[in-house]
Amino acid sequence: MITALYADKNGEIFDKPGIFGAGRIGREIVKLTPKDLIKLPESADLMFLPKRKAIGYSKSNELVTIDGQAVAAILPAGYTRTYLPAFRINAECRMQNVGFKPLPLYGYTAVVLYRDELYTTAIYTDENHKWDPSHYNDRDLKKLIRRVKRDLPNNRLVDHLANCSLEWHCLTAQNLFYRRWECGLPSSPNCNARCLGCISLQESECCPSPQSRINFKPTIEEIAEIGIYHLTTAPDAIISFGQGCEGEPSLNAENISEAIKKIRSKTQRGQINMNSNAGYFDGVKKIIDAGLDSIRVSIISAKDESYNAYYRAAYKLENVKQSIRYALDKNVYVSLNMLYLPGFNDREDEIDEWIKFFEELPVQMIQVRNLNIDPDIFLDTMPVSNAKMLGTKKFLQTLNERFKNLQIGSFSHYIN
Repeated sequence: MITALYADKNGEIFDKPGIFGAGRIGREIVKLTPKDLIKLPESADLMFLPKRKAIGYSKSNELVTIDGQAVAAILPAGYTRTYLPAFRINAECRMQNVGFKPLPLYGYTAVVLYRDELYTTAIYTDENHKWDPSHYNDRDLKKLIRRVKRDLPNNRLVDHLANCSLEWHCLTAQNLFYRRWECGLPSSPNCNARCLGCISLQESECCPSPQSRINFKPTIEEIAEIGIYHLTTAPDAIISFGQGCEGEPSLNAENISEAIKKIRSKTQRGQINMNSNAGYFDGVKKIIDAGLDSIRVSIISAKDESYNAYYRAAYKLENVKQSIRYALDKNVYVSLNMLYLPGFNDREDEIDEWIKFFEELPVQMIQVRNLNIDPDIFLDTMPVSNAKMLGTKKFLQTLNERFKNLQIGSFSHYIN
């Protein structure tokens, strides 16, 4: 039996014998089956969801409310969730805002008890040992930070990345100090979008961001110094503009493009990448022309109305397409950072637009990322649709079958 879980008022988690576990796709509650489940990964976390009642199915197949709070799994990178946690909200409490708050910005996933073990609803979309949490946050990290500060004194970006490593446990920040793989290079405090699920800056009435945004504009010299240092010392070295702790890097195109030229005048090693919303074409073009190797474009939908509702940007989706088209024409490796929520991206109307998108713009890869957001806040904001939901597995299968050269994963990979 797949058994529902719940948490008491102290956050202690229990199973509910006799009640079958449920999941959610969009707003639809679904009774889970064994084929929906995988064992909960070792590095996953569990959370209870305040003011949200756990629910499940009785033996007579009726949906029942459990006297306890709903429980969710937070999955490690590389896993794409297929169902949201199922729960009920006290509608009156929510309308009157009586002690009711949006959930923090995490990727909530259904979790149940099955065969006396914890199971979750996900598929493994990318295997990359470089992002295994066991490689990070070890006892030598502080010592390694001191080493880089001695090597690169008076560089504000080093101090910023050291704080990101120790305070926010950012993996790409830590890689600078471990001298390996992908190193984040935040460079822009400003943004041209107001993403609903922005993880570095939120409007006061919404949930708090899980990290703080960079509050200064690094100089050309500060950017280039770290870029040269990392690309010349690290194996499979990548430097990446556009991290979670910054705005849109193309808005600082002047400094980034000049820094890239400085870096490439010293070394041809490694890969220079930018994570971008790609909405500011002139800035993206300037950075590509300076020598960018790869770009990962944040995107949630290929439909204009859905895209606009989430990004709330100063640009349009057509500007994003223009940037992607230019990058492909210049032989820049293009991947999409596809923000994913079951019951939204996998709708038939969304899939139809994705097919048109990839036919027009044959990007090399999509990185499917669980969207970190309260699912009800998200669905309340996005345009309403009555289109059929096909499910995550069918969505990815459709893209795989239609576009044979499109790689589907979860991470940026080193490109030789």
